[in-house]
Amino acid sequence: MSELYPIKFEPVLKEKIWGGTTLVSRFHKNANPDIKYGESWELSAVSDNLSIVSNGFLAGNKIEELIEVYMGDITGDAVFEKFGNEFPLLIKLIEAREDLSIQVHPDNKMAKERHKAYGKTEMWYILESERNSKIFTGFKEPLSKEIYLNAMKTGDLPGLLNIENPVPGDVFFTPAGRIHAIGGGIMLVEIQQTSDITYRIFDWNRKDMKGKSRELHTELALDIIDFKAAGKNKISKQPIFNKTENLVNCEFFTTNIISFNERISKDYNLIDSFVIYICTEGEFLIRWDGNSEPVSKGETVLLPAIIKEVILEPSPESKVLEVFISEDLNQYKSNN
Repeated sequence: MSELYPIKFEPVLKEKIWGGTTLVSRFHKNANPDIKYGESWELSAVSDNLSIVSNGFLAGNKIEELIEVYMGDITGDAVFEKFGNEFPLLIKLIEAREDLSIQVHPDNKMAKERHKAYGKTEMWYILESERNSKIFTGFKEPLSKEIYLNAMKTGDLPGLLNIENPVPGDVFFTPAGRIHAIGGGIMLVEIQQTSDITYRIFDWNRKDMKGKSRELHTELALDIIDFKAAGKNKISKQPIFNKTENLVNCEFFTTNIISFNERISKDYNLIDSFVIYICTEGEFLIRWDGNSEPVSKGETVLLPAIIKEVILEPSPESKVLEVFISEDLNQYKSNN
């Protein structure tokens, strides 16, 4: 029997020019309710924002320290072999009161060359969305670099973008290279590679409190943008109660949704990976080895890879995102 247990972390809240004040109250984060927070980093291995354990005997330890001691027992042997002490995923809750900048992220190859870092492929799961809120994702249609550059000169870039109206439960998958932005009035979960590299392309001519514009990365972005990444991008699935349904499956992460009003038994013996649970509605208990850990809405929990069998028990109903890394990592090695 392992001494490890489902691990929770202290959230790291980020003040943002486009943020709001309901992220803290809605998800009971311990922070100043009057500050405009845009992000709550729930689980992070970004070097200057390492997550700190908040529960159990490991409380106070950083995520990196856990992996140094427990290695594959935390992450899974295949994941540890590939990533070492660096946890490979970053989990955030995001509240956008205003439109975020239009941006793009590099892939592993470019990020490694330019920043000695991992690239950034990500996905969004919509928690809340006001009427007429927008997700900007890809172009309306494939276009040339010349058309793009002309739109940048004239300020017409937003007119080239594919715009979708999200509702809670919608999913948007954004591979590195796909141009995108979160619109105002949206709360979501972001699941991404461990990377903090963003190339800001257009910021709606916004000024900060000191009257300054934020830095743009026009030239850096030019070699990154996939001009063929176009068209509708929304993934809409009506979850079926007490059934695990796949939302996204890519080389960097697999994400499933589970809506349940009955006890669910999970067997991870075939997965050589940690599992992350992100509770998006209700609350539930994780039961393992005669122990239990409560999880409430807005909480993220890391299930160490060595714990292979758990029971999820809702009270009375819950919805949770289940995230892990595919065990077949070898097929992707040439891309990293």
